Amino acid sequence: MTRAADTRIAPADAVSGSGRRARPLAFFFGTREQPCPYLPGRIENKVVTDLSGPHAQELHDELTLAGFRRSHNLVYRPTCAGCDACVPVRIPVARFAPTRSRRRAMRRNSDLRVAVAPRRATLEHYALFDRYQQARHRGGDMSAMSFADFRAMVEESPVDTRLVEARDTSGDLLAVSLTDWLADGLSGLYKFFEPDLASRGLGTFLILWHVEHARRLALPHVYLGYWIRACPKMSYKTRFGPLEALSGDGWRDLQV
Repeated sequence: MTRAADTRIAPADAVSGSGRRARPLAFFFGTREQPCPYLPGRIENKVVTDLSGPHAQELHDELTLAGFRRSHNLVYRPTCAGCDACVPVRIPVARFAPTRSRRRAMRRNSDLRVAVAPRRATLEHYALFDRYQQARHRGGDMSAMSFADFRAMVEESPVDTRLVEARDTSGDLLAVSLTDWLADGLSGLYKFFEPDLASRGLGTFLILWHVEHARRLALPHVYLGYWIRACPKMSYKTRFGPLEALSGDGWRDLQV
């Protein structure tokens, strides 16, 4: 990585002259250029910062509001020259309505038992993850991940990260979400599920579960990461409207 910028912010336990508690110190760095994984022919740059330290959760909460996403001990945001295709989006829980199709998706999976578990990777998780990758994303970078790679993705987190597991009545693991718990919501980092059960709509079910769980916890948002208009793989996110998108004017309703 090459240094892009240093953001000098006083440590969280320092107090400013106004008497207000200051935010934690963070240094931001820029990544080297590489091919964009979403839009052919484009180049990707990111700005990243390390979350390690005693104020990791506070910093993560703040940067998520600013459109960043977490990976392992880092958070990042695209800063590609001449391109603003990656749009941070989130579901405003209070305005999310139970439409007919959403109710059907929940009914199709009403037999599932959902549990929130610690972020501990198991061979059972990895076997489901690998089946999903080989069926849905064969040839992609993640399809070649070893168990050690997968375990690092799950367990390397300095913030409140948990696994959401959905099992059928026989106890078989059908769907998993790696999810961060934030001060203002839930952020699903990666979801994977049984690829041979397309009729269940397990990916949709996981998102709907997050919305309902956030509602029970009185958390206002479910963060869905980045939406890219020209990327077909991202189109599913618009089915969970209304969505809020982050722009220079702050979080506003996404206009599709």
